[in-house]
Amino acid sequence: MSFVEFEQVSLRYSEDGPKAIEDVSLKIEEGEFVAVVGPSGCGKSTLMKLVSGLKGPSEGYVYVNGRQVGGPLGIVGMAFQAANLLPWRTTLENVMLPLEIVEPYRSQFRSKRAEFEALAREQLKRVGLAGFEDKFPWELSGGMQQRASICRALIHKPRLLMLDEPFGALDAFTREELWCMLRDLWQQQPFTIVLVTHDLREAVFLADTVYVMSKRPGRILVQRQIDLPRPRDLEVTYTDAFSAHVHVLREAIGRVRES
Repeated sequence: MSFVEFEQVSLRYSEDGPKAIEDVSLKIEEGEFVAVVGPSGCGKSTLMKLVSGLKGPSEGYVYVNGRQVGGPLGIVGMAFQAANLLPWRTTLENVMLPLEIVEPYRSQFRSKRAEFEALAREQLKRVGLAGFEDKFPWELSGGMQQRASICRALIHKPRLLMLDEPFGALDAFTREELWCMLRDLWQQQPFTIVLVTHDLREAVFLADTVYVMSKRPGRILVQRQIDLPRPRDLEVTYTDAFSAHVHVLREAIGRVRES
């Protein structure tokens, strides 16, 4: 069995409401980087909720790590478009929050606090935030807040990272900086990533596989393998091969909007 599997999954948010997604089947291998793109309201974020166990399917089955998902999973980390850092906590304290909540770290937090703090400081250093550990969220730029948010999502060493438009609110230059940060984190210590995004360049630069979803109810219309060699640097975004992938995906979404 693949690390993540959907078997003919549909979801209604209310018993007699319309389907948000319909008959979705897909497989994600462990260590794979997957991106999901499509028009607004197509069910991209719904997929994320199903994988993480925040919602259960109305029909079909969702499996993660060989087990049917029946509730929130401790092996999942999540980050969103809004960094959602707690304003009364420092950067370091925000990053350490999952260690206070997720087992087995929660029961060890008091006895191993110094060890966990060192782990958080090292994580912040890896994303360029050394020296900002004691700053509060309002003292950080938007890009720095998102770096901290991703650190928080990774601090408990999840095997699966779910990212919902994490760079969507940032300027183009900062967004590309964070693409490279995420690429480096993933390559240094591979884990499975599902990225929901509207940015086709972002999807092609980062992912191994890109899925295109239809309008609601969301279905998988296109599965595109990104065969660009790794490691990728930003220069690849100026190549014909990169542009060809983006063009195919843009055409697919164009057909979705016209249908």
